[in-house]
Amino acid sequence: MTVRYRKERLDRGIKARCEDMFALSSYREILYLLLPRVLPVIALLCFPLLKGVVGLYWEKVLVITCAIALLSLSWDLMASVGLVSLGQALFFGAGAYLTGFLNKSLGWPYFLTIPFGTVGGALFCTFLLLPVLRLRGVYFAIVTLTLPLLFTRFIEASKILGGNAGISSLSPLPHLWFELYVPVLALLICLFSFRRLINEDYGLVLQGIRDNDLAVMSGAINIYKFKAQAVFIAGMAGAFAGAFMTHYYQFVGMPAFALDYSILPLTCAVLGGVGTFAGPTVGAFILVPLSEALRAFGTLRVVFYSAILIICVVGLPEGIFHYIQRKYHQFERMVEVG
Repeated sequence: MTVRYRKERLDRGIKARCEDMFALSSYREILYLLLPRVLPVIALLCFPLLKGVVGLYWEKVLVITCAIALLSLSWDLMASVGLVSLGQALFFGAGAYLTGFLNKSLGWPYFLTIPFGTVGGALFCTFLLLPVLRLRGVYFAIVTLTLPLLFTRFIEASKILGGNAGISSLSPLPHLWFELYVPVLALLICLFSFRRLINEDYGLVLQGIRDNDLAVMSGAINIYKFKAQAVFIAGMAGAFAGAFMTHYYQFVGMPAFALDYSILPLTCAVLGGVGTFAGPTVGAFILVPLSEALRAFGTLRVVFYSAILIICVVGLPEGIFHYIQRKYHQFERMVEVG
């Protein structure tokens, strides 16, 4: 007797109640859903333990990658409410300079300067952007792009906060494990918190403002209050990255407002997939290590880096994360026909 087989998708028995709720009937289905969520987290938490294998250089690349990923998450949250920013360096620089000032001038230790720099930097940027929250599209983007440049020239001309020399000899972080695990944990907390936030009723309001703000306003909802809150929450992620990297480098200067901290997070979000939060994180963990791996080519690395970026964006306009997610749910297996 001939046994016949047919193809069956692995997720056939899984019934989706909503985006993050499923009706499961076996441990295999639970494992199928948990595997892509748990494995990256475990890998990220275990990577600092491989210091003797990968070397201290790549451990430092991990810290930088987490900082860029936090900026990418903050960009994606602002985009979720319709605020397309080209100036994430504003959040990074505000948190960095406030942390450096508190540590150098007031003598505060790192465990006070980082939290105060995070909250204070986010508040400063929120109040600064309040008058322009009514702008839409490219007009808001232009304002956010010019603000970091404005602060750079203002610090250079006025000689405040160290001027061109910046603020150096700041307090170092206490231990290597602290340097490695704090940004990793901060990234995971932001990632899962932002995903949970956007799926709640509050997040639906933010997305409604992005899609049709006039319809939301007709429901007697103050959309500018929600936009300000979104800017503050996103600003905390960016300001924390700046505050932490200030103590990590033991220096803060005008490079904190560099264009790299504005363009690279945007590029990571576009490459990974806008609107998912996981996408910008994936994009950061591709672009930053790739940029470092190509450093041996000197100036040619910009050519390779740009070519790879163009190929990925043109070939996968939806983003790498969306593509991987779709392909994962298309896996099939051979089953016997009864």
